[in-house]
Amino acid sequence: MIPIIDIFAGPGGLGEGFSSLLHENKERVFKIKLSIEKDSHAHQTLKLRSFFRAFRVGCVPEEYYKFVRGEMTLEDLYKTYPEEAASADKEAWCGTLGKPDKEDKNWLSNDMIDSKIKEVLSGYSNWVLIGGPPCQAYSLVGRSRRKEKILDERKDNRVGLYKEYLRIIAVHKPSIFVMENVKGLLSAQTADDNLFTKILNDLTNPVEASLSEGDITDGNIPRIKYKIYSLVTKVNKFDIFQNPIFKPSDFVIRTEEYGVPQRRHRVILLGVREDIKGTIGTLEKKSELSLESVIGGLPCIRSGISKSISHTSTIGAQTGTVKKRRFYEKVKDSYETWYSHIQNFNNQVTTILGYSSNNENIGPLSIGREFISTEKYSLSNEHPLRKWYYDKKLGGLIHHVSRTHLLEDIKRYHFACCFVEKYGKFPKLDDFKKAGNEFLPDHENAESGKFIDRFRVQLPNIPATTITSHISKDGHYFIHYDSKQSRSFTVREAARVQTFPDNYYFCGGRTQQFHQVGNAVPPYLAYQIAQIVKNILLDENE
Repeated sequence: MIPIIDIFAGPGGLGEGFSSLLHENKERVFKIKLSIEKDSHAHQTLKLRSFFRAFRVGCVPEEYYKFVRGEMTLEDLYKTYPEEAASADKEAWCGTLGKPDKEDKNWLSNDMIDSKIKEVLSGYSNWVLIGGPPCQAYSLVGRSRRKEKILDERKDNRVGLYKEYLRIIAVHKPSIFVMENVKGLLSAQTADDNLFTKILNDLTNPVEASLSEGDITDGNIPRIKYKIYSLVTKVNKFDIFQNPIFKPSDFVIRTEEYGVPQRRHRVILLGVREDIKGTIGTLEKKSELSLESVIGGLPCIRSGISKSISHTSTIGAQTGTVKKRRFYEKVKDSYETWYSHIQNFNNQVTTILGYSSNNENIGPLSIGREFISTEKYSLSNEHPLRKWYYDKKLGGLIHHVSRTHLLEDIKRYHFACCFVEKYGKFPKLDDFKKAGNEFLPDHENAESGKFIDRFRVQLPNIPATTITSHISKDGHYFIHYDSKQSRSFTVREAARVQTFPDNYYFCGGRTQQFHQVGNAVPPYLAYQIAQIVKNILLDENE
């Protein structure tokens, strides 16, 4: 098996894709030797998935499924298989990469990382580095929110975290690396340079770049170089040093074009060490998959009700900074209460839109459970991702629980869903205004122009929009298209959109689960990238 080191691993999307590539449907082609992630909940997810992979393909024990079904604790699962648990503990590290921080007990020094990498590789020279340095500093939304045109590493250390990735390349010289980040990286600027141009130049010559930054001090390290390739555009031009020439946009992968039911556009770089002579392939385009094709058959569940606004008042009138202050009252959550409100909402929407949602005889619906025992499965035998998601040992679905929502938001969800069902598009702010003030999104920025699609229904007949970590804060951008449910996505639905297999368990509470799903690389995309990497290394060894 080809060794993998996975840094800034998140919940393991890249690693899952690489680990899923099999030789003759039996043995894994790639073996993750070390994964590093600083978030404690994502680390627990990594460790559990490492435990899952410690067993031979198709031989995961029943106790794992008892755990995900809630019939067994994680502690008891690990105690039942101590050898596999110890192996997972050795593979998955919880730690922070970057500049020294004495207050961070999980900070990993370069010496610790280097020693561990040398240990797990055991002198093996043909290995692969994967990972995506934190992207918040580069994202267009984040930069807009912070009103930053020029990025400054002295003010935000995340700007320079790619250098940790770079340093590992310089010191340990993987055969191949795969580095992922947001599309906003292409336009990010520092005071000195376009950041993407600098990153490409640094990755091409990592030793010189790391020496100049002072991240390594050994001037005797061999000056190994890398060629950086696009995974979607074939190279047809080289510079005088025989480095491939691409436009920045050539590195953007549009996941909906490669069998992922989501319009997620990310920059992914393929770095190949200059002495590796294998053939460099590109991803093959696939038919688009609709959102409905991957979540449409999941059990129907309703939204939960948390509270309702009893009244509002204004504050700050004397200072000229007028803001609304809302007062809430608890609402008892039950199917009967929910259904009564939905029927009332539907009557109002029918008057406004001239359209009635078919909400008769839809219940009683539950809000779902962490495990739902069901033989019902949403994908046909012909669906290209059926085998990817499906695990017959699971016997149901995990993480399929609705959030609880403010009653007024459920009303907006229902209006938005009915609007989609009638017009085939989600409503914008003007459409909410026409419906009346009681439907208008209730926040200070509603009319600022920044949130014209604040309540976004995900359309059923096309790929979903990008699942982001913001889904952990609210579900307004990820409203289920079915007006009979009037709710936002569950963790499992978000995971389906991200192409995590159904037996993939996310540790932590629901907020942490959503955060992990939103931050991940779609595993099915990573699986296709793994095929390209495998072919390069197989060519090299022939």
